[in-house]
Amino acid sequence: MDAIWLTGAEWLAVLRIGLGLWWLESWRHKDKRSWFEGGGIAWAAEIAAKHRWNAVRSGFGVVVRPRPRVMAYVVLYAELALGLGLVLGFLTPIALAAGLLLNLIYLVLMIHDWAEQGQNGMMALISLVGLGGMAWQTWSVDSALGWF
Repeated sequence: MDAIWLTGAEWLAVLRIGLGLWWLESWRHKDKRSWFEGGGIAWAAEIAAKHRWNAVRSGFGVVVRPRPRVMAYVVLYAELALGLGLVLGFLTPIALAAGLLLNLIYLVLMIHDWAEQGQNGMMALISLVGLGGMAWQTWSVDSALGWF
């Protein structure tokens, strides 16, 4: 692969690290106190309750609504773990796959909010490119340890 300035693998590492920083910003800007008190899940519950797809409404009701505090921790610490994993290149394929899944969940939940869709769509696309391009080959803990 021909590339300018950096190698193809290094450009993929730049993309991976940028995505990791995006996840860390997503984690950082949340009001943690409000999230841990159920604010974030209550906001998502309002959106899910009005969703046009019954599967989203019922799935949210079965999985998330009964456990708002646990789910708040899951969302916040998933975003933190994804960010750190991608920036450091630690368990990168797992972080990319998990990030892709989380972005797809956000995309489906927020299907009516086009402002959110741009962010989730781009993050999902970067995850897919990172997986396909094996973005853990350069500048990563995975590469240093000879993993994957």
